[in-house]
Amino acid sequence: MDTSESTAEEQDPAPQAPRRRGWRRWAMDTRPLRRPAYRRLWSSTIVTAVGSQLTAVAVPKQIYDITGSSAWVGAASLAGLVPLIVFALWGGAIADSMDRRKLLLITNRGIAVTSLLFWLQAFTGLESVAALMVLLAVQQAFWGLNAPARNASIARLVPADELPAANALGSTVMQTGQVAGPLLAGALIPVIGLPELYLIDALALCVTVWAVYRLPSLPPRAGTAVRRAGVKEIAAGFRYISGHTVLLLSFLADIIAMVLGMPRALFPQLAAQTYAPYGEGLALGLLFAAIPIGAVLGGLFSGSFSRARRHGWMVIGAVVAWGVAVTGFGLSRNLWVGVAFLAVAGVADMVSMVFRGAILLSAATDEMRGRMQGVFTVVVAGGPRLADVLHGTAGSAFGPRTAVAGGGLLVVALMLVLAAAVPALRRYRV
Repeated sequence: MDTSESTAEEQDPAPQAPRRRGWRRWAMDTRPLRRPAYRRLWSSTIVTAVGSQLTAVAVPKQIYDITGSSAWVGAASLAGLVPLIVFALWGGAIADSMDRRKLLLITNRGIAVTSLLFWLQAFTGLESVAALMVLLAVQQAFWGLNAPARNASIARLVPADELPAANALGSTVMQTGQVAGPLLAGALIPVIGLPELYLIDALALCVTVWAVYRLPSLPPRAGTAVRRAGVKEIAAGFRYISGHTVLLLSFLADIIAMVLGMPRALFPQLAAQTYAPYGEGLALGLLFAAIPIGAVLGGLFSGSFSRARRHGWMVIGAVVAWGVAVTGFGLSRNLWVGVAFLAVAGVADMVSMVFRGAILLSAATDEMRGRMQGVFTVVVAGGPRLADVLHGTAGSAFGPRTAVAGGGLLVVALMLVLAAAVPALRRYRV
């Protein structure tokens, strides 16, 4: 394949899909998969979505095996968060100043090499927490550079009316990986051992590198000034957000939902206390799996997303639904009712992810999409971690159920106030 084909040919021509009727109107819209370039990018995600979760399980497991301390596991998470934030912001600026395909090739190779180094230290029995934390920091730095370019590229591979469908396809795969990956890791560790999890991840990344290699070139648009990817360009991205209210509101909506309404830090306490009669282990597993499972179901029945034009209202409704579902979870004492509420929250989260992503790709110009995706990566990664601190503190002070229900109510109240006070999000349509 000629990877230097012009940007005018990036969006592969695809036949118009016939109008779907009956239940097919609700089934996942797969039109983006008819476009070879997007299909290559998406198919690579299927492999890495599971492989990356193997490493996500193996690193904390190995650290805990070495230290016997959950505190060290938490410290490792922080060690990965800081470079992720820094390099996601920088990576967004880089993605706006160079060929995004080239950047994806560099960063995916970097992630693959770190996975091989993870395997090597485990295989040789190094047992060094410091080495693990350094490797984790390097890996997260590469991922921070990779994510903005990957997400910003989607708008160059599919037309605007297929952006919600493309985001739903990608998000569904990632959420499926969050369910299947940990389950597979738990099944494989007793059979093949922990080091091999890293090796499987590294091999999966080879598939990603090959898929990215076959993408068309994605240089900056013709007429775009060539820039250095420095602090000035990062600051310009934040000024761009502040000058485009709908973009700012899309970020604020996610911050409200995740910081105030993500209750995962309280799952262990709820499993041990509120849901103890059902079995602590069963309860804990179901609580952690419920939101991703709901998100996957939401993706599988996302056919209506492509028909939606009021993307702002979809985000508002999804965040409010998330808050209501989290409130219901906090008030429930029956495990299965609680899991059902969390699954509903997962569906709402999928809708929010799809339409916030579509807004970022459609409302921002191509020369700014990388930086918008860099900020998006920081918000998505940082919000749940801030929620862990907030909910953990509130749960200790007021009890876990009160903290969860109160957080859900705050999400509903603040989102409605924000939507009423600033009409830009309500009025936005594709």
